Amino acid sequence: MSDAIAELLARVQKIEDIEAIKRLKYRYFRAIDTADIASLEPLLTDDISVNYQGGSYQWAISGKAAILEAMAGGFHNRALAQHNGHHPEIDVTSPTTATGIWYLADSFINLDTLVTTIGSAIYRDTYVKLDGVWKIATSSYTRVYELVDTLEKAPNVTFSLLATTGRPPAA
Repeated sequence: MSDAIAELLARVQKIEDIEAIKRLKYRYFRAIDTADIASLEPLLTDDISVNYQGGSYQWAISGKAAILEAMAGGFHNRALAQHNGHHPEIDVTSPTTATGIWYLADSFINLDTLVTTIGSAIYRDTYVKLDGVWKIATSSYTRVYELVDTLEKAPNVTFSLLATTGRPPAA
């Protein structure tokens, strides 16, 4: 194989890896917003660690099982959630490692406490390719801004997917 063809194949593989990582992160956002823990599970390494720094909280936790349980508890059937990741900056650093920066826009409403959180953040992730599949190895974010407020009354929610897919909130 010529050097030019080998270089072209390497460039195509890099583009395919970047697209696979984008799909991975998009699935992550969809899975958390719908409490689809079964879809979230294969996206994470066993030893994943996260550190999410908000204006009113810091959530740092390690291990896939602990993170999945916390996500299932947080995205419960009395919550409304929306997370959109935009503007990915993905760098493939080796055939099996990559880094990514994402811009997040999100909102979360707890219908029991009537507390709303709206904001944006910058995600910084690392990814590993295991058995040909990209997974999230570490994930962190720092808020760009965060608005936390308490609603005067419960909103008129005409539909919520989490109402059917999320578990009841912890007592």
